[in-house]
Amino acid sequence: MPEYGSIPPGAFPVDPALGCNGTTTPPFLDQHDECPDEDQLLIYKHDPIDDPGHHGGNGIIIITCISCATLISCFLGGLVTVATPQIAMDLDLDPGVALWPISMYALANGCTLLISGSLSDVVGSREIFLLGCFLQSIFSMACGLSQTGPQLIFFRILSGLATSLCLPSAVSLITENFLPGQLRNLAFALMGGGQPIGFGIGLTLGGVFADTLGWPWGFHTVAIINTVVLFLGIWQLPTKDKYAPPISWKRVAFGIDWIGALTASPSLALLSYVLASITDDASNISSPINALLLSLSALLIIVFVFWVGRQERRGRPALIKNSLWSNKAFTSISINVFLIWGAFNAFEQMLNYFFQEVQGHSALETAWRFLPTPISGSLSSIVTGLVLHRIRADWIINATTVVSSLSPFLMALVDPKWSYWVCAFPAIFLNSIGADSLFTVSNIVIASVFPTETQGLAGGVFNTVSQIGKSVGLALVALIANSVTENSVFEDKSSPEALLEGYRAAFWFLFALSVTSLSVSVWGLRKVGRVGRGREHG
Repeated sequence: MPEYGSIPPGAFPVDPALGCNGTTTPPFLDQHDECPDEDQLLIYKHDPIDDPGHHGGNGIIIITCISCATLISCFLGGLVTVATPQIAMDLDLDPGVALWPISMYALANGCTLLISGSLSDVVGSREIFLLGCFLQSIFSMACGLSQTGPQLIFFRILSGLATSLCLPSAVSLITENFLPGQLRNLAFALMGGGQPIGFGIGLTLGGVFADTLGWPWGFHTVAIINTVVLFLGIWQLPTKDKYAPPISWKRVAFGIDWIGALTASPSLALLSYVLASITDDASNISSPINALLLSLSALLIIVFVFWVGRQERRGRPALIKNSLWSNKAFTSISINVFLIWGAFNAFEQMLNYFFQEVQGHSALETAWRFLPTPISGSLSSIVTGLVLHRIRADWIINATTVVSSLSPFLMALVDPKWSYWVCAFPAIFLNSIGADSLFTVSNIVIASVFPTETQGLAGGVFNTVSQIGKSVGLALVALIANSVTENSVFEDKSSPEALLEGYRAAFWFLFALSVTSLSVSVWGLRKVGRVGRGREHG
């Protein structure tokens, strides 16, 4: 046993400049606070895994838990996507709020990810991850037991909050437990691969449940599976070493940029709420309440920018440092994640409506048409993880974005009378390739610009951008589709012909988003080169 105050194996001492014998106070302490004990000036990091069989196969268990967390989150997305028409009918949801079980989940998730990521860094990634799994099980069951539309929307919001605890901490678990290199890349890839697999299974079982036992059983199934993952994580996820410093509530209070979080999160929430509220009628944007909320959102963003700039100049915790945006690769990746994730999820929702509302397919018939999604998405993630250290990241992103942009292009030209195999099948197969390749690359790039001790926040940044992109994308395509349908020449606005005009406009808009994303990649990522290389690659 080492002596008190000595450095245990696997721990790294903090730079003396951050200690009390230097000139800089640790960021989680106030200038007048007492210096912590010497053993508190240790940032514990247990030995990372560079072999999937390391420590009795613990690496495999870690990857399984993390992948299941993203799989379950996307399972819910697929379930609600395909069951939306049935849910709206059963719970008597108005057309203007029919997408709220999806968009409000993404909103609640996206607006709390930064806080969750910061908590993961301070409290511990394992603890926050398991808490999120526990709450997700409870709120998923509650969604299945909902009897009214407001109840379902409320519990979907709480589910989004629970998921926000899982996603950033999952990124932190990977960076803590896997050395840079091919295995870490593969871990990120499998985490990303859980998304299309989960979404595809959710679509399929959602269609089955909607046409048989009822859509609530989809939520009950998620609650059961999530509980199994919870117990697996409690059993196998690495715990803190006995030499690691205990959780300090002082760090929770002063080590997190609470003011930054409490300005950024409400701003994003207000913006997304206004976008969701105008999906049924664009003229609602001019209403006094929406004008007020938009103005308040803009004001909070301005306050946030000035606040984090002040924090950075003083060497204090800053949620997202302003200087990060001068990093062209970071800025480009963030824009791409916002655009591609918004386009990917909105495309799936519009395609679901096309199958059910235009072609008249049942939920189950629609579900099996989405089966190519988990196949192509998981293959894309795994291949990206295996070749990322050998091929330039910008080449991967540009190529997969071009491939995925064909999906909305094909559906913008489709004739409802054509066979599924002519346009719909290739569109579905290609759609997830860009998003899932980008998932792996962007996680590695974003994590690389954040310090080791703030990897939870890095995961929060990535997931915030993707979830807000999803929420904004859904709102915009719904607004475009509804507006074009309402202004169509067809007298019956609910007819397949009138709806098709709106959906075509939405697909053209999604194609424009993909082209914009490609332009951003060509401009901002050309100097990125290869990423995710281990020490053996230099």
